Amino acid sequence: MQTPTLETPRLVLRPLSLDDAPAIQKYFNNWNIIQHLNAGIPWPYPDDGAESFIRSCLPKLETGEVYMWVLVPKTEPREAIGLIDFGVTRNHHHGNRGFWLAEPFWGQGLMTEAVAATNDFIFGVLKLEKYTVCNAVVNKGSRRIKEKTGARFIGYGELAHHSGETEIEIWDVTREAWLAAKSSPGPANAP
Repeated sequence: MQTPTLETPRLVLRPLSLDDAPAIQKYFNNWNIIQHLNAGIPWPYPDDGAESFIRSCLPKLETGEVYMWVLVPKTEPREAIGLIDFGVTRNHHHGNRGFWLAEPFWGQGLMTEAVAATNDFIFGVLKLEKYTVCNAVVNKGSRRIKEKTGARFIGYGELAHHSGETEIEIWDVTREAWLAAKSSPGPANAP
């Protein structure tokens, strides 16, 4: 199965395409985003970074090995302002997810809304039982999104980030925890 288009009250989550390169290049080339991501991402971000990234992802998207959505607001700007990727393990029982959002859109609940839609896909369509996520310990915004969308903290690990931070928080999200978060009044249901 290839990446489907998903909708939330304020966003269209659609499959990543080469047409998204200019918007991704514009928004992702930002130290405030990159510093919290793993050191494998190039910094300074090259002029063709977004296009190279997308080209490297397209074969995996076509096979369904990875699902990747760009977040496009239903109002202006109608361009990619963030991305969620979800990789599925070989046995298709587990997976892992990552995301980023353009800085001008932080603090509005957009990523929580997008994660809720992808959780519905992961647990409802793919029928997975759980997946893993992580974040740099200092990335409080990412932690808060995980807390609001059913993630359970399971421990610490290490991964080099551009900021020099190496300690990460590791979380898992289970179908049961997501359904509980979704059915309770609160942020996972808020537009």
